[in-house]
Amino acid sequence: MKVVLAYSGGLDTSIILRWLQETYDAEVITFTADLGQGEEVEPARAKALEMGVPPENIHIEDVREEFVRDFVFPMFRANTIYEGEYLLGTSIARPLIAKRLVEIAAEHGADAISHGATGKGNDQVRFELGAYALAPEIRVIAPWREWELGGRETLMAYAEAHNIPIEMKRGKKSPFSMDANLLHISFEGGPLEDPFTEPPSEMWRWSVSPELAPNEATYIDLTYEQGDIVAIDGKVMSPAAILTELNRLGGENGIGRLDIVENRFVGMKSRGAYETPGGTIMLRAHRAIESITLDREVAHLKDSLMPKYAELIYNGFWWSPEREMLQVAIDHSQQYVSGDVRLKLFKGNVDVVGRKSPYSLFDEKIATFEEDHGTYDQADAEGFIKLNALRLRNLARKRSGS
Repeated sequence: MKVVLAYSGGLDTSIILRWLQETYDAEVITFTADLGQGEEVEPARAKALEMGVPPENIHIEDVREEFVRDFVFPMFRANTIYEGEYLLGTSIARPLIAKRLVEIAAEHGADAISHGATGKGNDQVRFELGAYALAPEIRVIAPWREWELGGRETLMAYAEAHNIPIEMKRGKKSPFSMDANLLHISFEGGPLEDPFTEPPSEMWRWSVSPELAPNEATYIDLTYEQGDIVAIDGKVMSPAAILTELNRLGGENGIGRLDIVENRFVGMKSRGAYETPGGTIMLRAHRAIESITLDREVAHLKDSLMPKYAELIYNGFWWSPEREMLQVAIDHSQQYVSGDVRLKLFKGNVDVVGRKSPYSLFDEKIATFEEDHGTYDQADAEGFIKLNALRLRNLARKRSGS
């Protein structure tokens, strides 16, 4: 049997690698994705070699550009947030990993894929729904749902018994479960399991505290073409470079911290803390450029579709036909969403201070409080109001019996 494993090189996935070899007598192929998590991924190659994986079975790929271009940017065209707050940083990375797992499985003629997601979380759903959508006959092996290894002590004992190298790092181990990519870093577990406990200040990794952010505001200009940022302060950059720079600017100004309790797809509530500095800036700026380029009814209809779109991504349905249908509508709405947005970044806040577009629907002649020179007849408003009041007046009369 051949199995493609989503492999980080850490203890958990190294144990899974050995467990697959022993339990299924499997030839394991590893896939490690560089999603911009901020840690070296090459050590995973040495670790896999040490675990007996031949070089031709080790895949380490830099997918940062694909991640931002084909997943993050399309999601932000929809102004996507889950349950009014969460910018879906973990959720949006999973369909890309699922895609590469099944593609590598096809390249090697593998029988199955495997992942290290637990049976309590959302990621198992996201990985597996994505895999089945793209490769309906693929087999998925989820060790956390099969093995008897439960807690950290059991895992450590298994590692020792099976000669799995354990890296002993200096310093105190973080109490949090963390996941990072170019869009965000998430924190769960430890003291966060009490939803009334404030996250400790030392937990945050990407941003300064707003109180400690610079006392001078940072101004930036973002240039949009058809709903996507293409330049910062006039400098054209790739999608991944844009998000990297926005993360830096946002982090320096204390932007993007979030502490929420969310509803997992599997049924439980979960408390998580997130840092999404670049994404927070992107969301605010995109709504600003849309405010002058989208027709009112298109904008309102798009906003009404967004919660469903966000739910589909959160629940793992990126590769579903309904998400693809919504994406076509969203992308169609972005044809004229081009222009420039000026932002003021200051102590955790993102303020829009300017927006312009060659496709702007803002008409100063109509909107002005000064003399409008006949472009808008204010007397027309009387009939408009009476027609809209007709049903309300009729209802009031009926209820009052008059």
